[in-house]
Amino acid sequence: MRSTLDTKCRLCRAEGVKLYLKGARCLSAKCPIEKKGAVKPGMHGGKRGKKPTDYGIQLRAKQKAKRFYGVAETQFKNYYLAAKKIKGLLGENLMILLERRLDNVVYVSGLCLSRSHAKQMISHKNILVNGAPLNISSYSVKIGDVISLKPKTIESYGDTFKYADKDFKAPEWIDLDRSKSTAKILALPTIDQDQNGIDVNLIIEYYSR
Repeated sequence: MRSTLDTKCRLCRAEGVKLYLKGARCLSAKCPIEKKGAVKPGMHGGKRGKKPTDYGIQLRAKQKAKRFYGVAETQFKNYYLAAKKIKGLLGENLMILLERRLDNVVYVSGLCLSRSHAKQMISHKNILVNGAPLNISSYSVKIGDVISLKPKTIESYGDTFKYADKDFKAPEWIDLDRSKSTAKILALPTIDQDQNGIDVNLIIEYYSR
C-alpha cells in the first residue's frame, strides 16, 4: 500500500500540481506538495531543467489530463477521436466526454473520496445507475440518469464521503440529494475555458502534429 500511495504522489509532483488522486490526504498536511512543494520526483527533481520544447509542453498537458481523469493512453486517444466526430468545439467535446465518465461523476458528486476510490466502488458494484449496479467506470452518463450508493455502503461509509460535508457543492449540472445519497444528471457538463487547470488547446495541438 505504501508504494501505491507514493506512486500517486509522484504523479502529482511530476505534473507540478495536485491531481487529487488520494482523496482527503490531498487536502491534509501529509500531502508532499504541501510539505515540499511541487518538486519533480527523482534525484534531479530539484534542479532546473532545460527549457521545454513546444512538444514537451503539449505532452505534459495531455499527460496531466490523462492522469487527472485516470484514463489509459489508448482510451484517452479514443476520446479525442470520438470528440472530433461530434459537432461543436473539439476541446469542449473532449472535456465533456471525460466529465461524463461514471467514475468522474461519482467523484464530483461527492459519493466517494477520490476518482481511484470511485473506480474501486464501481468495480465492486457499490454504485447503482438508475437502481441497477453497474461496474463499468467508463460508462457515459446521460441526462436523467440517477447515480446512487448501495444501502449497505451508505450504512458503513456514507458519513465519510465528501457529500456528507455541509460545505461540499456538486456541479450545477448534477442534482445532489444528500438525504438519499443520490445524484441526478440534469444536463451535460458545463466546461470552463481552463477546466481543472487543463489547457485543452495544447492537447489538440499534440494530437494535430
